This record gives sequence, structure tokens and C-alpha cells, in this order.
Amino acid sequence: MENKKPISFTLLVVVIILGVTLFKQFDFKTLQFEKPALAILYIIVFVVSLYFLIKRPKKSSEK
Repeated sequence: MENKKPISFTLLVVVIILGVTLFKQFDFKTLQFEKPALAILYIIVFVVSLYFLIKRPKKSSEK
């Protein structure tokens, strides 16, 4: 039986908030962000948070 890693609630909240914020700041008519510099920062943090949320822990050697 595999040990399942529980989803981090904190990272999940961060990912949801950043995703909603990016969606709200994007203007679909002009295909641009309202504040491009801030959007780049949001995207970087969003991707890093998703990576840590999805990545699997390495199997430790059994003793």
C-alpha cells in the first residue's frame, strides 16, 4: 500500500488566491494584464506553489 501525501491546505489556498487574482487582472479584450510587473511576480509564485503542491516526496529508505 502506498503512502499518500496529504495536500497542503496552505499551499492550496495560496494557489487558489493567486489564480483568481491573475484571472481578474487579465483583460481579455486587449490580452494584457493591468499591472504587468505585478502579474509576472504572481505567475512565478503561482508556478512555484503548484510545483510544491504537486511534487511527490522521495521515498526514504526503510530502517
